[in-house]
Amino acid sequence: MQNVRTKSLYLYHLMVVIFGFSSVLGALISLDAIPLVIYRMGLASLGLGVYFLFFKPSNFKLTKDMWGKVFLGGIIIGVHWVTFFHAIKVAGVSLALSMMATGAFITAMLEPLLIKRKILWYEIFFGGLTAFGVFLIFQAEYQHLYGILTALFSAFLSSVFTILNGQMVKKALPITLSFYELVIGTFVGLLFVLINNDFSLNSFELKSWDWLWILILAWVCTSYAFSVSIKVMKHLSPFTLMMIINLEPIYGIILSLAIWNQKEYMSINFYFGFTIILGSILMNGIYKHRKEAKINSSQL
Repeated sequence: MQNVRTKSLYLYHLMVVIFGFSSVLGALISLDAIPLVIYRMGLASLGLGVYFLFFKPSNFKLTKDMWGKVFLGGIIIGVHWVTFFHAIKVAGVSLALSMMATGAFITAMLEPLLIKRKILWYEIFFGGLTAFGVFLIFQAEYQHLYGILTALFSAFLSSVFTILNGQMVKKALPITLSFYELVIGTFVGLLFVLINNDFSLNSFELKSWDWLWILILAWVCTSYAFSVSIKVMKHLSPFTLMMIINLEPIYGIILSLAIWNQKEYMSINFYFGFTIILGSILMNGIYKHRKEAKINSSQL
């Protein structure tokens, strides 16, 4: 079991690297947030649907008792990605990704309420430390208040989605959940566009390299990474997942610095807060490793 959990940890770290790259792709693509997310979810669900049709037709099956939660999950992930990419557009990759680190603290507070388990002090401590790092960033980049609040709301939705899927993955195939959540999210996005007069066909026009970035975003950063990230929920707790995903800013910021050079540099307080966030991730990992080692040794 420990070996499976370790493999799941490594695999999820790889998915977080891919997620970090998706933020860079989101900044490269010329579309606004909502058309971008519709393309992403639509093409990703199409890719999974084609795979099911030719190789795994049985994966289309989903029990009746799961539909309500899957529909809710599709709405949540759709709105999460819209707010996430919108925050990137208005505040930049570094700031938007850093705000996502609050997800661990939010999860530590929400999970006991939603799945009726006891509150763990170390989750509150490490999550709170992360929130303090975010507070320093907030003070340093106050001019980006709107982008910060948008990213914080996106982090909240990510936390709720992770907790919800952590329960659903016990009763359904992760890749099946991914497919239907992506389909539902796509239709929710299209419905919003239809009832909103601010969009036209020009809003969905792809320019220059957009097609390439969109396909990579949809099939690599979504169809593949999204399905795998749900699969590992069988072996990792929602809080652990949210702490690991706090590494996404590191990968995203490094990639954005490599691509845009000086564009993504922030104030000194930004990097001080970011260091605190990173430290809390490392300490959480060390603490849990020692705790598990102690439990295993006592069982021998």
